[in-house]
Amino acid sequence: MKKNFIPLFIALFLFSCSNESSRINRLQSRIDSLEQKVNDSYKPGFGEFMSAIQVHHAKLWFAGINENWALADFEIHEIMENVDAIRKYETDRSESKSIPMIEPALDTVNAAIQKKNIAQFKNSFVLLTNTCNTCHKDVNYSFNDVKIPDSPPFSNQVFKK
Repeated sequence: MKKNFIPLFIALFLFSCSNESSRINRLQSRIDSLEQKVNDSYKPGFGEFMSAIQVHHAKLWFAGINENWALADFEIHEIMENVDAIRKYETDRSESKSIPMIEPALDTVNAAIQKKNIAQFKNSFVLLTNTCNTCHKDVNYSFNDVKIPDSPPFSNQVFKK
């Protein structure tokens, strides 16, 4: 009687193995497909991050000089988020190594906003702008010279509180 179970056991074992192998192949196929989708998905480049920072830089200035501290707080944190995104997504770019130089300037602007101190804000914004230009020079992008804006970047946004 025991001998009759051996072929049945072997058959069940082989069926189980082939079924498991098939399942593993299906899972691997799904993994490969998802990896391809991730690789093909949109990833902003360094320039897109910098353009976003430039827009927020301008909006930050007009929010700050109009003492719209809530908007200024929003804009400084948008810049910080973009800096963090560069650090996360642009690790292969040599320019990314210079990103930490902007952090002290961002911190001084943020401190001025938290204190709602317009004089400190203006001084720290000049420091931020100069730091941007120093970084651009250090990474051979000195042709991209940033200045304190003289007109709002958007005509459809209210900067005065």
